[in-house]
Amino acid sequence: MELLLIRHALPTTVDNRDTGREADPDLSNLGRRQAAALADWLCTGPTAEPVDAVYASPKARAVQTVAPLAERLGLEVAIEPLVNEYDAGEPEYVPMERLRALGDPRWGAIMAGEDLDDPESFRDQVVVGMERIIAANPGRTVAVGCHGGVVAAYLSHVLGTDRVMFFEARYTAISRVAASSSGHRSLRSVNELGHLRLAGIPLSDV
Repeated sequence: MELLLIRHALPTTVDNRDTGREADPDLSNLGRRQAAALADWLCTGPTAEPVDAVYASPKARAVQTVAPLAERLGLEVAIEPLVNEYDAGEPEYVPMERLRALGDPRWGAIMAGEDLDDPESFRDQVVVGMERIIAANPGRTVAVGCHGGVVAAYLSHVLGTDRVMFFEARYTAISRVAASSSGHRSLRSVNELGHLRLAGIPLSDV
């Protein structure tokens, strides 16, 4: 089977520090355009693929990214809680690209893995979630709407790297993993962005 690991599209900024409520941003207007372009790419013309199932993390930005794809395919989005992002429960969310553009030191901390208290435990959680999806879908192609940290963590497992946050997945980028029934996992591609380039849609609004 094949996993299409898809980082969510560009979300809004949310600051709930005054209430302590979890930040769960929706997609921005640009993010919705990115998600629509992804669905067009996977469902239309020569780039169309036979996607058999669509999963997402519980976060709104992940669900909303793959919802247009699922709708085009006549599928429901299945939720896999273990592919949630490592910052689940935090009251503030600022898109990483905005942190980078602003020179915010949090961006460097995220990319260095310093934002994670226990990166190995997070990776273990992600692997369990992905393997559950694989086990439930033998011989199928499955799209998984998730997060940059989740994609990096699972690919670090597939590649056997010590560092968990070893690369930056881009908004709506597709990274492919082939999963054989023998248990072998192989990386086929990273950060495919043809759908945004074809549509002339930028990655960020900053």
